[in-house]
Amino acid sequence: MSVTVERRGAVCIVTLDRPEVRNAVDHHHAQALTDAFTAFDQSDASVAILYGAGGNFCAGADLKAVSRGDIKIAQPGEDGPAGMGPTRMLLSKPVIAAVDGFAVAGGLELAIWADLRVVDPGATFGVFCRRWGVPLIDGGTIRLPRLIGHSHALDLILTGRPVGADEAFRMGLANRISEPGRVLDAAVELAEQLAAFPQTCMRQDRLSSYEQENLDLDAAFGSEWQHGMTSMVDTVTGATKFASGSGRHGNFTEH
Repeated sequence: MSVTVERRGAVCIVTLDRPEVRNAVDHHHAQALTDAFTAFDQSDASVAILYGAGGNFCAGADLKAVSRGDIKIAQPGEDGPAGMGPTRMLLSKPVIAAVDGFAVAGGLELAIWADLRVVDPGATFGVFCRRWGVPLIDGGTIRLPRLIGHSHALDLILTGRPVGADEAFRMGLANRISEPGRVLDAAVELAEQLAAFPQTCMRQDRLSSYEQENLDLDAAFGSEWQHGMTSMVDTVTGATKFASGSGRHGNFTEH
């Protein structure tokens, strides 16, 4: 199976390795990606990176497999992976997409499923499936508007046009642009930074930010409070370190 998992300390790197089809995903690889991220969520790793080998992140669904009828997609609420794998899952820990080459169609949906996106200067995003009449069914019509606003999202969804790294950064689709050819290194560096923080507090704040999208203001405040109370073990420890002089003046290297 062309999905590999590598541990680098607290960081778990999940690599989609089908360069001959620009890392397009059939149902076998959708299941493998789902299994890999389920295992990550249950492991002691702190941050995962999703990466595509061979110069492209992911070209979306494997349309040749689809044309052969070799397709199995679980509907929402059913057992089994989504078309692109883990895109209906909300993990308890962060995932970073390391994007170079093409992240298009379902590959775009995989990239925006991640919490953050680090992109190579030559990366290209786009709803390229527009030209084939293939719909976005892995969260694209949901996550794009939430990430970049409805106007930008509709520009991508309706036109299917390519969006380069600089424009993706300006619209908030990309969080970081790496040096050329160093996107995985940059993603690992960011992942290690996140892994060095107190984990309970970071994970609870992350979950609160996702849960508030479906709540009214009062309920969102209540949810935030509950997550905050769960984090108090980190808060007391952190306050003690601050009182002793650590981490002051915006220093993020002392924890």
